[in-house]
Amino acid sequence: MSIYLDNAATSFPKPESVYRAVERAMRHAGGNPGRGGHRFSLDAGREVLETRETLARFFAVEDAARIVFTSGATEGINLALFGLLQPGDRVVTTSMEHNALMRPLYALQQRGIEVEQVVTGRDGIVDVSELQRACRVPTRLLAIGHCSNVSGSIQPLETIIPWCRDHGILTLVDAAQSAGHLPLSVARLGVHLLAVPGHKGLLGPAGTGFLYVDPELRLEPLLYGGTGINSTMRTMPEDLPERLEAGTLNVPGLAGLRAGVEYLQQQGPERLEARLNELVDRLLAGLEAVPGVTLYGPARGERRGNVVSFNLDGMDAAEVGYRLEQQFGICVRVGLHCAPDAHRSLGSFPGGTVRVSPGIFTRPEQVEKLLTAVALLGDPSARNDKE
Repeated sequence: MSIYLDNAATSFPKPESVYRAVERAMRHAGGNPGRGGHRFSLDAGREVLETRETLARFFAVEDAARIVFTSGATEGINLALFGLLQPGDRVVTTSMEHNALMRPLYALQQRGIEVEQVVTGRDGIVDVSELQRACRVPTRLLAIGHCSNVSGSIQPLETIIPWCRDHGILTLVDAAQSAGHLPLSVARLGVHLLAVPGHKGLLGPAGTGFLYVDPELRLEPLLYGGTGINSTMRTMPEDLPERLEAGTLNVPGLAGLRAGVEYLQQQGPERLEARLNELVDRLLAGLEAVPGVTLYGPARGERRGNVVSFNLDGMDAAEVGYRLEQQFGICVRVGLHCAPDAHRSLGSFPGGTVRVSPGIFTRPEQVEKLLTAVALLGDPSARNDKE
C-alpha cells in the first residue's frame, strides 16, 4: 500500500462524505443552476447557494454574495489581478510566491504594471519592515501568499494587512496552502481579496475554489457570458457573484467542497491543526537526526504549515523522490514546486527539494516509515546495497 505525502499538491484521500456528495449531486441535482424553474435546476441552485453560505460561515465572510466561485486559487488570483489592476498601478509581492501569482504579475508587467518583489530570508518569512519600506512608494496592491508551498513559512498577515489598510493599500492573499489548515477569518484580517482552492486543505474535489471580494471593490470580469439573469444586457451584471461567474458552475464539485468543509467543522479545525503540527514536528525532529539531511524554512519549534522540504547529501531531489516511491512506496513531491524564486530565497535553487506534506489522514506510523526510508537512503552502505 502506497503512502501519500503530497497533500500540498492536493489532499488525498478525501473524506467519504465528499465522494458521496459528488455522486449525489450528479445523480439528483443534475440541472443547470439558475437556468430554469424545474426541480433539477432548483436543486442544483440550492447546492450552489448552500456551498456559498457554508464557506461564508467558515471564513467569517459577512455577505456570502462576495464569494465568487472559481476553478481554484489560480483562477481566483488571475481574476483578482486582471480584474483590478490598470496600467501605471504598482504591486508589491515577495520572493516566496507560487507561479500562480508570479506569472500573471509578469504578464501584467508587460502591460504597464510595476511590480516590486521583496526578498525574504532563508526562513522564507518576509521582514515586515522591508515590506513596509517597499510600500512607501505609492502602491495599489500587496499580493502575498499566506503559507509557502515550499517551506511552510507562514507570513505575519495579522501585522501586514492592518498596516496596508491604514495606508490605503489593497491586499490579495493566496491561501492555497493555509485554507483549511490554519485559522483564516476575513472579518478579523480585513483582507480585500482572498483566493482559495477547494481541493487542498478544504478537502473538496479538484476544479473548485473561490475568490472573496471586499465590498469596496469592483472587479472587471475575467470571463464573459451567460449568468441566468439580465439576459437582455450586453454587459455583465453589476451584482456579485453573477458579475464574475459566467457560464455553468461545477455543481458536483461544489457539493463535494461543501461536504469537505462540513467534515472539517465536524472534526474541529483546531484539533486537526494540532494533529498536523504534531506530524510536522515529528518529521522535522526525525529528519534533523539523519546525517546528510539539509532542512529548509522555519526552524523546528517555529510555526509553519504542513510542509517540510529537505535535501540529502550525495543525491539530487529527483533521485530521492524516485527511490522513496520505488523502494518504499512513499509518494512525495520533488523539484522547484512552481516557485523558483522561493528556492532562490531558501538556498535550494536550481535543484529544488524533496517536499513532504502530510494531511489530516496521515498516520504517525506513515511518518515513521518515511523517516526510516530517508535514513536508509542517507546511509552510503545501505544505498550501495540497492545499486
